[in-house]
Amino acid sequence: MGSQGGVEESLVTREGLSQASIPAGGVRGLAPWTVAVNLIKLARGFAAARLIVRQFAPHGVFVTGGYVCTPVALAAWLQKVPVMIYLPDLEPGLAIRALARLATRVAVSFPEAERFFSKNKVFVSGYPVREAFLTADKATARQTFQLDSHAPTLTVFGGSRGARSINRAVSAVLKTLLDTCQVIHICGRLDAAEMNARQEGLSPALKKRYRLYPYLHEEMPVALAAADLALARAGASTLGEFPALGLPSILVPYPYAGSHQEANAGFLTRHGAAVRVADAELADRLLPTVQVLFGDPGKLAQMGQRARELTRPDAAVRLAQEICKLAYAGMIEG
Repeated sequence: MGSQGGVEESLVTREGLSQASIPAGGVRGLAPWTVAVNLIKLARGFAAARLIVRQFAPHGVFVTGGYVCTPVALAAWLQKVPVMIYLPDLEPGLAIRALARLATRVAVSFPEAERFFSKNKVFVSGYPVREAFLTADKATARQTFQLDSHAPTLTVFGGSRGARSINRAVSAVLKTLLDTCQVIHICGRLDAAEMNARQEGLSPALKKRYRLYPYLHEEMPVALAAADLALARAGASTLGEFPALGLPSILVPYPYAGSHQEANAGFLTRHGAAVRVADAELADRLLPTVQVLFGDPGKLAQMGQRARELTRPDAAVRLAQEICKLAYAGMIEG
């Protein structure tokens, strides 16, 4: 089950799985009229989720956060179906904090997140990533994107829809940036036309050092594997994908995403795997930060090693095992 129009719809469909879309919406930090509308959506979502749970009769329910998990987990709990929650971020949002009381098990990516949950429910699974992130090869990745195998390489992305402040900061210094490194830039669909126009204004020599894409899915592990450094938001995926690749990063937390991106960036920074730059400071700090890091290969290598030390290659297997145990217990009880 997922939200109507959410990015998960295309991801689930691509994998050949069925999805039931249910209404959902946020209630935090929004205008009162938007909150009112979204509360109605959540009520409708609960009714839809409860009907689906009754009809599908699952032996267990696994939820991973977001507003859509609230009606789903509540519907499962009322049907006495065991619920397992997975928290990918370092800190839980309001929904996860509340739903954890209904859960049978709570999985977290890192030991630092255990403190938010009951000791008899929580366990550390690690952050699961696609196998491609664990097996990607830098030399092959550079060939895939037809890049110089020896030149320093930066991969830039801001999530599935892009990040306007990151795109604009890159655009403002693009020519000088391309003198420093070659760039793979996943700009998102909203800014694709603007960035395409910027690319067309480059000289032929600089165009050879710049790869621009609105969105990547299957190729995303390769785009990150090709890089010596990443510039990105600090969403939950950075906690799993960057360590899996041993990829150092410059993280720019989205300032309107609550505190979880700040916590994620702080975690990787404290472990020496990343440099944090505030969104408001990015325009001024982007170029000098990139130049300093690429000018110190030893520092960059150390950051990559610190990132790799955080990876848990068996995270997906551990989660799958716990889900199976949960479902088996639900089957026996049912």
